[in-house]
Amino acid sequence: MSSTPATATPAKPLHKNEQLKAESNFLRGHILRDLADHSTGGITEESGQLTKFHGIYAQDDRDLRNQRRRENKEKAFSFMARIRVPGGVCTPGQWLALDRLADDHANGTLKLTTRQAFQFHGILKGDLWRTINGVNKALLDTIAACGDVNRNVMCNPNPEQSELHAEVYAVTKAISEHLLPRSRAYHELWVGDELVAGGEPEAEPIYGSTYLPRKFKIVVAVPPSNDVDIYAHDLGYIAITDASGKLIGFNVTVGGGLGMSHNQIDTFPRIADVMGFCTVQQAIEVAEKVVMVQRDYGDRTERKHARLKYTIEDRGLAWFRSEVEARLGYRLGAPRAFKFTHTGDRYGWVESHDGRSHFTLFLMSGRVRDDATYKLKTALREIALAHKGDFRLTANQNLIIANIAPADRPQIEALLRKHKLDTANDASGLKLNAMSCVALPTCGLALAESERYLPELVQILEAEFEAAGLRHDDVTLRITGCPNGCGRPYLAEIGFVGKSPGKYNVYLGAAFNGSRLNTLFKANVPETEIVALLSPIIRRYATERLEGERFGDFTIRAGFVKPTLTPQDFHEAKAAKPPAAAPAAT
Repeated sequence: MSSTPATATPAKPLHKNEQLKAESNFLRGHILRDLADHSTGGITEESGQLTKFHGIYAQDDRDLRNQRRRENKEKAFSFMARIRVPGGVCTPGQWLALDRLADDHANGTLKLTTRQAFQFHGILKGDLWRTINGVNKALLDTIAACGDVNRNVMCNPNPEQSELHAEVYAVTKAISEHLLPRSRAYHELWVGDELVAGGEPEAEPIYGSTYLPRKFKIVVAVPPSNDVDIYAHDLGYIAITDASGKLIGFNVTVGGGLGMSHNQIDTFPRIADVMGFCTVQQAIEVAEKVVMVQRDYGDRTERKHARLKYTIEDRGLAWFRSEVEARLGYRLGAPRAFKFTHTGDRYGWVESHDGRSHFTLFLMSGRVRDDATYKLKTALREIALAHKGDFRLTANQNLIIANIAPADRPQIEALLRKHKLDTANDASGLKLNAMSCVALPTCGLALAESERYLPELVQILEAEFEAAGLRHDDVTLRITGCPNGCGRPYLAEIGFVGKSPGKYNVYLGAAFNGSRLNTLFKANVPETEIVALLSPIIRRYATERLEGERFGDFTIRAGFVKPTLTPQDFHEAKAAKPPAAAPAAT
């Protein structure tokens, strides 16, 4: 297979990033030169694109932009580094190492992301090498945590299903390792390896010299939990078990993605299609071939049209499946039955069948920090020093203190009590199902606040839910500072998407189990009008809902928004009509 991908629209010129990747010497570019330039705290735009493949984003503090412009100073540059953690599992030793690095070289906080990864924020240019090198010394890395490659592979972390999780986690790690770039650039730049003269020429057998048209995301779900939001991702695996609970394979989903741009109708969120079934042994090969088809047919002329969802939307699922099967040399099986019931985490103490205990802690927006009233970072450091099991980052930005042996549980319980973490989960159902992206001040794409506004947003809305007698009802709420969808707002029963400072597009009607997108309810809503907008709906839900009816379902039945299609609806509609008349999956 040629390493030079075909383009979906050959008449158009390639995007400039394609030439940059082709001429980068397998992701090296001029990164070393730029890091050695002490005349500026930033790097060139070209190096900024390439460092993403190494898990690093160049950023600046947008709170300081105007002041520094007035002072005729350059932007307050810094870097964000994302640590790849397949399946979200790390050791207490690794947690402690990252805790130290955050204090020594970053802004003193750890960020748990919506993709089960860690992020450092506020790394200065002079500290960047020491930070990434320190991550590697902790036996973690940042390679391919960003960029036009497969990123951190997510996995349901459910410790209650210990044996099944172990099998699924092994597949997750294997897929993640198999799809890593083969270039030695990362190790040369950040680990200290030297390129051996006269060695074999480098090659990227999966990606080719220009890698993928855009980012690629893979998740693994274990029903009935859809905590990874499987329909939001390029490639997904739904674990299928037999009657005894033994893993027999996976339903394969393709073509999900939530990013869009305001006022550009050619961009849109899309839920994934169920493409077929594969065995456990076939999972890695299926992932490779899906990636290769996207490599060869994804749009390399327009990055806003470059995700797999657009390849499938343009060419059809049947075409895509045939291309994958042609490269596999065999056909995928028919999808097996499964059922999702929720997307959230189970908080507090749970026990697995092997007698070990696990404690899931809610973390607002996944931010681990110490402040005047809540010493969360200190508390988790003390727990990590005592803990003999592992930590698991959830897809909802929360943390599981997992695999606590019966003899060790009293000590962990004492530490949770000491730091008042054992009562932190006595929160409203809205709060425990809330999620945000980072947004301002560091994200260059943010149009409005997200992480910094979420506590206030939750507080004003949970007061309305509580007044309606709904304090403990689970309702998903997600907010992002822009329409790119990092916090998966389009799969929330109540979604807020930043439009401009202090204003949001409000979405309603997603399914609680993550199988249906929500719909725009009202655009450009000022923060001051959010309560007045949603309060009547909340109160009607309290008095008019059916038995067991979820908030998102009620907003559709009551006529506030129209439903979008679920994957099951989409497949049934396509089976009932000629392909040309099939409805869109958006």
